[in-house]
Amino acid sequence: MNFKLEGYEQMPNQSPPSLHLSSRFTDAVDYARHLHIERRKGTEIPYMAHLIGVASLVMGEAGHVPFPVTEDMVIAALLHDAAEDHGGELRLKDIEHSFGASVARMVEGLSDSLEEDPRRKADWKERRQAYLERLSKESPEIQLISIADKLYNARAILEDYREIKSQIWNRFKRGREDQLWYFDELLKVFKKSQLGRIVSEFSRTISDLRSLSEDQSK
Repeated sequence: MNFKLEGYEQMPNQSPPSLHLSSRFTDAVDYARHLHIERRKGTEIPYMAHLIGVASLVMGEAGHVPFPVTEDMVIAALLHDAAEDHGGELRLKDIEHSFGASVARMVEGLSDSLEEDPRRKADWKERRQAYLERLSKESPEIQLISIADKLYNARAILEDYREIKSQIWNRFKRGREDQLWYFDELLKVFKKSQLGRIVSEFSRTISDLRSLSEDQSK
């Protein structure tokens, strides 16, 4: 297969370069650690668990997607919620200053809002629909980070559903139907990508969540 992404060209039978993490990665962990001091919704789990988990999923696709997984992508995975949840455009500019334009562009593509004031954000569904439309046009690199984020979220909901059943939906602004709608719409976008096995895993997780929550509601 021949393809060219972000200035990288691969010839037939040529393996992509290995992923190596530098001090930029540890700087990004430290940046996120100071910024995200909150907990995951309705839990005592540090938000950093989510960020490190998403970065881990992205790294885990190295060699399984038809483009190189880069350190910039891993850093963007760590910082994917930074601008959306902690400062909007000003935060994005700080990320660009600290980690470069490529990381900042990916973080921007992964954000459904860049409003500094959370009270000025658009309606939940309006933001999700706008994100879905943009995501379908984003680069495969951004789509990979996005599906890693959504897969982590779906798995977390599924795991907690087994423990607390339908109470899980009380953690969110929107309930079961809206959450599953969003996952389904995301899956439609990802199925058109070249992301391979992680798309299949996302599909299985959504299917399991839907099936389990339907059984419990009967």
